[in-house]
Amino acid sequence: MRRSICYCEPSHALAGDVSTWKFSYTTATSLPKGTRLKFDISSRGREVDWEIPSVNLKEKNNLIWAESPEGKILSAKVLDRDEFSSAFEFILPSEIKAGDTFSIFIGTTDKKEHHKKGNRAQTSIQRRRPFHLYIDLKGKGDYRDPEIFTIDVRGNVLKNIRIIAPSLVGKNKRFDVIVRFEDVFGNLTNNAPEGTLIEVSYEHLRENLNWKLFVPETGFINVPNLYFNEPGIYKIQLRNLKTNEIYFSPPIKCFAEANRSIYWGLLHGESEKVDSAENIEACLRHFRDERNDQFYAVSPFEGIEETPNDIWKTACVQVAEFNEDYRFTTFLGFQWFNEAPEEGLRHILFSKDNRPILRKKDAKTNSLKKIYKSHTTKEILSIPSFTMGKGFETTFIDYDPDYERVVEIYNAWGSSECTVKEGNLRPIATDGKKGITETEKGSIRKALNNNCRFGFVAGGLDDRGVYGDFYESDQIQYSPGKTAIIAIEQTREALFHALINRCCYATTGERIVLGFYIAEASMGSELNTKAKPGLSFNRHISGFVAGTTLIKEILFVRNGKPFHTIYPKQAHYEFAFDDTELLSKILFPAQGEKPPFVYYYIRVVQEDGHIAWGSPIWIDQTETVISNTSKKSKKSGKS
Repeated sequence: MRRSICYCEPSHALAGDVSTWKFSYTTATSLPKGTRLKFDISSRGREVDWEIPSVNLKEKNNLIWAESPEGKILSAKVLDRDEFSSAFEFILPSEIKAGDTFSIFIGTTDKKEHHKKGNRAQTSIQRRRPFHLYIDLKGKGDYRDPEIFTIDVRGNVLKNIRIIAPSLVGKNKRFDVIVRFEDVFGNLTNNAPEGTLIEVSYEHLRENLNWKLFVPETGFINVPNLYFNEPGIYKIQLRNLKTNEIYFSPPIKCFAEANRSIYWGLLHGESEKVDSAENIEACLRHFRDERNDQFYAVSPFEGIEETPNDIWKTACVQVAEFNEDYRFTTFLGFQWFNEAPEEGLRHILFSKDNRPILRKKDAKTNSLKKIYKSHTTKEILSIPSFTMGKGFETTFIDYDPDYERVVEIYNAWGSSECTVKEGNLRPIATDGKKGITETEKGSIRKALNNNCRFGFVAGGLDDRGVYGDFYESDQIQYSPGKTAIIAIEQTREALFHALINRCCYATTGERIVLGFYIAEASMGSELNTKAKPGLSFNRHISGFVAGTTLIKEILFVRNGKPFHTIYPKQAHYEFAFDDTELLSKILFPAQGEKPPFVYYYIRVVQEDGHIAWGSPIWIDQTETVISNTSKKSKKSGKS
C-alpha cells in the first residue's frame, strides 16, 4: 500500500537561524477540489518558539504560503490560536492527483535575502521537531490524523563555554567539573571551527599539569579528579586557543576541611522553554541537564482547572522517577493562594513522594491551619511567596514558626525584602498604569522585626495562577532566582532537613558563594546570652563572599536597618569585625513569653546588579547579664 511522503528542505536547522523552510507533501491518494489542509507549526509565539509567520503575501518578510503541483500560489488563512499552537488553513482550488506534490513555504520569496527576511527557527534544540498537516477531504472541518514533517534543530555556532563546578570543596579532595560548549541561546553545540582547542587552568596550578580539550560531538565533557592544594577561593579558567577568549567558572571556596556543600536549584518556578504542566518530564530534564541544577521542585497551582488529577498524578510519577541521590534531587510541591492577607500565597513543599494535592475547595484543606493540623513538620514546608505583591500579600499575622521555616525573598517578579524607600533594589513594580505594585504589609524586614524567623530562598519565573497576566503585561520582569542549600549531602532528606534548619540563602540567579557567621554560628542559627554571655557585649561577625564578578557592596542589616557596609571592589572578600554596642540598647522588646532579641542578615550586590541574601542569625537575651562594675558596687553597698 502506497504511503504519502513528507519531507523538509532543509532537513535540519540551527537554533535561531533565519531561512525559508519548504514542507513538501506527496500524496498517496487524490485530494479533491475544496479539500482543506490545516498546517500547525505548534508555536506559542514566544521569543524562544518558532516564529509565527504572516499570511499577507504583500509583505516580503516572514510569510507563509503554499504552491500547487502546477506552481499556483495559495494564500493561508489564520485559524483560531489556542495557548499552545498556531495553525494555518489552505483550501485547494483544484484536484491534486495521487503522486503529485503540494508544498508549503515559511519564509520569503526573496531568495537572495532569505537569511534576513525569512522565518526564524526556535532557539532551543530539538530532535525531530514536528510540524503537523491535517487533511479534510470533504472540506467540512473533519480532519484526520495528521501527516508529520520533522526538522532536527541543532545547536548554533559556539559562543560560550560554561563550567559547572562545586561551590565548596575540601583541601586535596578530588572533584569533577562539567564543561558545556554552548551557542548564544545556551544550547549544547559542537559547531566550532575545526581544530578548536580549549586550555584548562586555575590559580596555583602545578606546572606539570597541562590539559587541552577538544570540542566533543556531544557538546559537553566531564573533567575528573581536580583538586586544590591550599585553602582559598578559586575559579577554573578555560581559554579558547583559537580565539584567545577566556571563560571562568563560578567561584569555588576551598576549606582545610569541608563537611558541607552548597547545592543549587529551584523550589518554585519554571522555564520559558518548557511548560511544566504539559510536559513535566521535559521540564525536569531541562533543569537537570541544561540548567545543571542539583534540585528542583514542581510548583503548579492547586486549582483543578490548572492542575487536573491526571496532571498531578503524572507529576508524582515523574518526580519519584527523577529523584536520584547525589545527582538530581526532586521535590513534590504546589502553590496555594488565599486572598485573606494573613494566609496569602504559599508554596507547599512535600518531603515524600506521591502525596495528594491539597485543594482549597476541599473543606479539609481550605485554610492553612487545617493543612498544618493534618500534617507534621516532617511532612511539609509552607513557603510564603511574593509577599509584597499588592493584592497577593502575606501579612504574617498568623505566622507559624514550625511550618514556615523559609520565605521566598525574591522571584522574577521582584523582591519582597523591603520597600523602595528602605533600599529595595528589585522592587515589585510595573511600567504602566496596570499591574502589581509593592505593599509594605508584606515586607519581610517588617516580619523579621516582629520576630518571624525564617531563612531566605528564591523563586524563578512563573506565568501560572496569580502570575498568569504578568508575562505579556507591563509588569517589570527580572532574572529568575536561585536557591542555595547548604547540606551534608545531596539527598532529599538532607536538603529538606537543611531547609528546616534555615541553612540556605537566595540569589537573583548567579552562583554567588557566601558565608555569614556570628560567634562562629552560621546562617539560620539562633543564639542566646545564656549559652554565650559575651554576646551581650560583643558580637564577632565574620564570613566571606565570592562573586561571579566584582562585588560592589556588602550590606549588613541589623534589626531591619543597615548598620555596616563594605565596598570591596574585588571578586572575593573575607570580612571580620565586631559589633560592640551593648545588646541591651539594640534589642527588640520581649513579646509575650518570647525574650528580647536582635537579628542580623547580609545582602551582597555585584557590579553587574546581581544580588544575594544570606539568611538571618538571631540572638535572644535569655538571661540578664550584670557587668563586673555593677557587681562590685553591690558588694560595696552590702558592706
